Amino acid sequence: MTRRGRATATILATALLCAAFAARECAAAPADEIIARGKALTIAGDCASCHTADPAKPFAGGKRIDTPFGAVFSPNLTPDRDTGIGGWSDVDFVRALRTGVSPTGARYYPAFPYPNFTKLIRDDILAIRAYLATLGPVSNQAPPPELRWPLNYRGLMRAWNALFLTPGIIQPDQGKSAEWNRGRYLVEGLAHCGACHTPKNIFGADKRDQAFGGNVVQGMFAPRLDGAARSGLKSWSVDDIVEYLQSGRNARSHAGPLMSEVVLNSTSKMSDADVRAIAVYLKSLPAGAPEPAVTTPSPEQMSDGERIYRGACVACHELDGSSAPRIYPPLPGNANLQSADPASTLRIILDGAQSMTTPRAPNTGSMPAYPKLTDQEIADVTTYIRNAWGNAAPAVTADEVAKARKENSKTR
Repeated sequence: MTRRGRATATILATALLCAAFAARECAAAPADEIIARGKALTIAGDCASCHTADPAKPFAGGKRIDTPFGAVFSPNLTPDRDTGIGGWSDVDFVRALRTGVSPTGARYYPAFPYPNFTKLIRDDILAIRAYLATLGPVSNQAPPPELRWPLNYRGLMRAWNALFLTPGIIQPDQGKSAEWNRGRYLVEGLAHCGACHTPKNIFGADKRDQAFGGNVVQGMFAPRLDGAARSGLKSWSVDDIVEYLQSGRNARSHAGPLMSEVVLNSTSKMSDADVRAIAVYLKSLPAGAPEPAVTTPSPEQMSDGERIYRGACVACHELDGSSAPRIYPPLPGNANLQSADPASTLRIILDGAQSMTTPRAPNTGSMPAYPKLTDQEIADVTTYIRNAWGNAAPAVTADEVAKARKENSKTR
């Protein structure tokens, strides 16, 4: 071969090699539509609420999450190679979400809802990964867990998974609509609603026979999402649920502090179709465990509670409890108010509350705190509003208020 021929061959070989590398890079780079879908899925999964401690460093982790067993801290989801997930492979990411096992083989605790994420299809998991890879890398090492012995040994999670983890993708129910199946996929899988709204056993696993039956989370009661008559969603329409998820309020209720975070970071930013699918699925759930039988409170407690209510509450909530819907939550028929556990109501009375604002509900409303009321006074007024105007819920005792006051002091 002549010198000129060898030079030409070298140039052609180099060009082909460069083209091959370019093709491989193009094939490896996720398409824009996959990244956009991954962003939407990340929003639906409410990843930001747990994985953002500093708003200036979204998804960089380090947020403290208190559990009945101690505290855990969310890991860094940015593509930082040393402290985030920048060095993870697709296989690593899928395994973490489906089995709760890190690339090093360490076991995650189920405060990370992998028991729900195990139900996701692989394409959705990888779309989430594709979106997270577009974030700016942030160096932030999350603190180690602060769990009681022996739960600080991650190896115990192997036994927990064997007992309570049920791997497997959600399979569509062919007898239901596509909208219902989408709602189920979101509620039971990606949006992991049961992580807060399903009661837990002594090991922190879901009581599967009481799915969506309500649960205490960080001193608040995440209410029932099933069809229970008084404290569930039986009286809510699909449109009521949609409005609540998109704005944090409706004509029946307002989101509390923990749910407000979910609405702000997740459901208010989801597509209309996905929010409606969630509502359709939730509305289809039958009533689960029976609501507790309610003994009529004593006339004395109701009278004392009404006196306090007239002095402290009527300016916003009116004598008949009707309030100003979507500014101040109405009290008659309020499902949250009639929950078996009064934790959320007590927390709001003790700490006050501020309605969040969303594009669909920009107006604000607030409730002052009443920490100077005695435990008995708070018990009386709470019992009154839980049993006036046709409501029915167990009476509240001064001991319950004292316990809530003590728990509140721990979380401040």
